[in-house]
Amino acid sequence: MSDFSRRAFLFASSGAAAGSMLVSSAAGADDDKGGQFSGSGLVTGAPKPLRHTSIPGFLSAEQIAPHHTAHYGGALRGYSAADAKLEESIKADRAIDSSAYGAMQRARQSKGNSVVLHELYFDGLAPKAPAPKGDVRKAIEKRFGSLEKWAGDFQASAKTAAGWAMLVVHPVNGQLYNVVSDEHAQGPLWMAVPLVVIDVYEHAFYIDYHNRKTDYVAKFMSHIDWSEVNARYRLAT
Repeated sequence: MSDFSRRAFLFASSGAAAGSMLVSSAAGADDDKGGQFSGSGLVTGAPKPLRHTSIPGFLSAEQIAPHHTAHYGGALRGYSAADAKLEESIKADRAIDSSAYGAMQRARQSKGNSVVLHELYFDGLAPKAPAPKGDVRKAIEKRFGSLEKWAGDFQASAKTAAGWAMLVVHPVNGQLYNVVSDEHAQGPLWMAVPLVVIDVYEHAFYIDYHNRKTDYVAKFMSHIDWSEVNARYRLAT
């Protein structure tokens, strides 16, 4: 098993974001799927560059920069450190204290999921949202009745979540779900693939919105990159 395949298996096996690592850079869904994931920090070991350093009317550069550097970058550093220690212990055939081993396992899972979710969040933003269209719009309308009904339920999910809210597609039954996660390693359905992702931790909006989480969630809806979302859906289905 290659190093990338091994890491992909270990991360996907956590279940919290199984499948999400596979859509972290889905633009251009007609290309070879393997090439779509090469920019992820889980592959390169370096933070994925931002597509937008600011989004006028939604998020300032002062809001986005520390979010990307400290929280996303910090998650990647935490994942890499935990993964390296666990890998070293395996190769050296050296046992780790059970409590430390458990902490490292949980850190790799949580931090790895944080990396993927942040990449999906940042890559899914647009200065101005294109009109939802294509396969994913049809799927949303079939599942929720209309785009407006989905949007209402998604915003309700985001407002109640402490960490993340997502529109996901499940590969077992092909259904769409709005799900919430209060911690990077908790909440999402096993194997579900995130399509629309919003970070609702305070660090994602507090500089620009202070405690006005509802305003942040409402404005997010006008800055979803539906072309990216549709590409993710096509890759997942």
